[in-house]
Amino acid sequence: MSPTHAKVPLTAEYVRIVDDLTYHYDGVFSREIVQGAVERARDTLGPVAKFPNFLPILTERFARDQLLAAAQADGKIATSVPEILFVCVHNAGRSQMAAALAKHLSAGKVHVRSAGSQPDQPIHALTIQALAERGIEITEAFPKPVTDDVVRAADVIITMGCGDACPVFPGKRYEDWDVADPAGQPMQTVRMIRDDIQARVTTLLGEVLHYS
Repeated sequence: MSPTHAKVPLTAEYVRIVDDLTYHYDGVFSREIVQGAVERARDTLGPVAKFPNFLPILTERFARDQLLAAAQADGKIATSVPEILFVCVHNAGRSQMAAALAKHLSAGKVHVRSAGSQPDQPIHALTIQALAERGIEITEAFPKPVTDDVVRAADVIITMGCGDACPVFPGKRYEDWDVADPAGQPMQTVRMIRDDIQARVTTLLGEVLHYS
């Protein structure tokens, strides 16, 4: 991950985030690289943040995970479990469902991320409800863009309707799932999509964990 310089200076709230993440990744990344990650996270999420007051919190979470992904991809932080990345267009329905179900069903035996090729809307309310019916809460989840670092950090990349938007790196396992988009669908259809994804995730976990 190379540092970049934002045109908009960081306010005190974001400087605190840089301070915290620099301490967290001491010996892994320089302050300059951490600041670049925070700036990119702020500038990426800012235009699509539904509630601007929450932008610093989302920026911290996104920057932290991007730094972790970069460290994993570069071998600076070892990974003890398989990494799975789910990608759809908006990261507001299918990929969020898949990630939440994989995390729930694997009981920590895999590490899961999700992302979108065009994350420009909040998570669908019926997606949240359909998962809640299975006892899965995603209150802290938020749509975020797919980046080279999260793809490089993944062992398995599952795409759903996002075409060629996901970067391709050698040595990764790629699958494209033909799953319907829950956006604008009635609850009965969203439940069917959830169940379809759960069946696919269950099969995937069986394969990934068997060969890991």
